[in-house]
Amino acid sequence: MQKWPTLQALAQASLEVVSELAGRMPRRAEELQKLLPGVGRYTAGAIASISYGQATGVVDGNVIRVLCRLRCIGADSSSPAVIDRLWDMANVLVDRSRPGDFNQALMELGATVCVPKSPLCGECPVKQHCQAWRRVEKEQAFASQKLFGKAPPVTDVEDCGVGDCPLCPPATEPWDSSLGVTNFPRKAAKKPPRAMRTATCVLERRGCHGAPEYLIVQRPSSGLLAGLWEFPSVPLAQDLQEEKEREELADHLQAWMGQPVAAKGLQFIGEVIHIFSHIHQTYVVYSLHLDGDVTLDPALSPSRWVTEHEFHASAVSTAMKKVLKAHEKQCRKESRPVKGSKRKREAKAPGAGSPCPGTQLSLRAFLRAPTAP
Repeated sequence: MQKWPTLQALAQASLEVVSELAGRMPRRAEELQKLLPGVGRYTAGAIASISYGQATGVVDGNVIRVLCRLRCIGADSSSPAVIDRLWDMANVLVDRSRPGDFNQALMELGATVCVPKSPLCGECPVKQHCQAWRRVEKEQAFASQKLFGKAPPVTDVEDCGVGDCPLCPPATEPWDSSLGVTNFPRKAAKKPPRAMRTATCVLERRGCHGAPEYLIVQRPSSGLLAGLWEFPSVPLAQDLQEEKEREELADHLQAWMGQPVAAKGLQFIGEVIHIFSHIHQTYVVYSLHLDGDVTLDPALSPSRWVTEHEFHASAVSTAMKKVLKAHEKQCRKESRPVKGSKRKREAKAPGAGSPCPGTQLSLRAFLRAPTAP
């Protein structure tokens, strides 16, 4: 996006690439990856093998699963060492006469038969070559012999699993018989998400038609939620007191608005929690209503005022939609009329206990004998 921000720039760039390559599409995976921006190792291998018949392998998520089970690779399948070994295997296995068909078949095998959960091993055309399947059969045979009191089988010297093999499962993660072939592939244990707190302010003003408008700003072009729009926000240190959080947010807003912002004027809305894959994010939400117009500093990130409809039509994150929803909920709560005490009914007819004309009598009054005039 930085290099080709518009369609016109992209069109010109593509012509530059065409002129650099003399109008010739690279036909080998190495050239495709090197000469075409955005083409990675997998895309280059797929194009070269399927379109141009180069005998080169491809490795995607499905192929990783198939190869790890075929060879009982129990190390972290996302590690660079394992990925490089899988590419070497794919390049060796690929059919030299029909590389494109072979690669597509291998990917299809992983997508339809050798699936992540409940694989269809009975229908697998390569199960006789699958070391994970052989391991399952050995486990079943050992369990059967143990049941009938027979001696356990001697360990196959060809079975890898001891020593410092970089492809074998670590000793701390033994084979789980209940999982069968789905013991493979293995991924490194996920780290617990780190906790982050961010102060966010819903700046609101009345638009030209009376509808509320909100200020949103654009995030940096790199990093988490790159390029998305959000309410003005500032990261917070952990365990800050509420007063200090307000002050930091007020200082941040002052830089945007170019005028003092009183920390006490920020209305606390609540906390919104959003879980990213690696971050446990807590948004401490405040709101501030502006009576007059505000001149924003153009030197800062891009910003604009939007209506609620324009907000949802913009490139905003799910977390920011949660923030706006919390703000609107608070507004509805504040606008709800306060329930007063019930008004007492007063009898206005002459005579004690006489109901007003048209007033419904109680059962006791109805059954009471009429008094003489």
